[in-house]
Amino acid sequence: MKDLILVTGGTGYIGSHTTVELIEAGYDVVIVDNLSNSDAKVLDGIEKITGVRPDLEILDCADYEAMKAVFVKYKNIKAAIHFAASKAVGESVQKPLLYYRNNLGSLITMLTLMSEFKCKGFVFSSSCTVYGQPDVLPVDENAPIKPAISPYGNTKQIAEEIIRDNAHAGASFNTVILRYFNPIGAHPSAVIGELPLGVPQNLIPYVTQTGAGIRPKLNVFGNDYNTPDGSCIRDYINVVDLAKAHVIAVKRLLEEKNKKNVEIFNLGTGRGLSVLEIINVFEKVSGVKLNFEIVGRREGDIEQVWANPEYANNVLGWKSETTVEDTLLSAWKWQQRLSGK
Repeated sequence: MKDLILVTGGTGYIGSHTTVELIEAGYDVVIVDNLSNSDAKVLDGIEKITGVRPDLEILDCADYEAMKAVFVKYKNIKAAIHFAASKAVGESVQKPLLYYRNNLGSLITMLTLMSEFKCKGFVFSSSCTVYGQPDVLPVDENAPIKPAISPYGNTKQIAEEIIRDNAHAGASFNTVILRYFNPIGAHPSAVIGELPLGVPQNLIPYVTQTGAGIRPKLNVFGNDYNTPDGSCIRDYINVVDLAKAHVIAVKRLLEEKNKKNVEIFNLGTGRGLSVLEIINVFEKVSGVKLNFEIVGRREGDIEQVWANPEYANNVLGWKSETTVEDTLLSAWKWQQRLSGK
């Protein structure tokens, strides 16, 4: 019998790609999602790639009774990957209470039910935003946690504290916290990819939509940062590479290979690229010139951050392998498919 993995937020961008990798690694998957920033049609893509259509329960992860019903219905959930969260930095500055309610309420519900139903492992979707603006780059897992620059970043910091406190109190399961840098790209099949509802909050969908003529221009938020070209620098990681790390984390938890109740890993490439560099690479691989404009800085943005991924490389045996060129090309092919080209 296959091990059953619960994936919250599994119809979302990273969740859908991770669901594909879990199925291809031999796991059964049940998805919980409220579809607030995703579409149930992604199941068609998952099924097309894997030949398997995972179950989808449409509900809010912060709803304890509704989530409990899922654990009752699917009695043999072995582990959970918790993606379900609001994730736009800019929006979190404008709607902080939405972010605290959604991101922390859903986590507390999950942790409570994981113990109640004696699940074995929990993988938490965290973020490099917990580091704030690091003193030393590249940033490793021992870097100090700085005061959060945005409510979104603060929810990730608080969530990690909740997980550690719960583990210290004797949680019956172990946790792997994965701190992502900046996931981009799409599945190489171009069957699933990043599908933001409304105006994109992330750079790459805005780049591809501008390239496709859906958006009239791309705003670059600031060119006066202390970076070589003045634009913000991030560590852009291929979403499929990122998804594979979750499968490794689940396997590690189920096989009880973890050395501590809570383990933390950075998931990045170890290379920082500026917004203007990303635009340049996209133009090269797509052959499309982007209409972009330098505008003022955006509140909540960190100047520059990229990962030291050696701990994940050595302990998990995972590393990011896909080039930024191939990753941006996959994002463009996904956009072209969405645009019917």
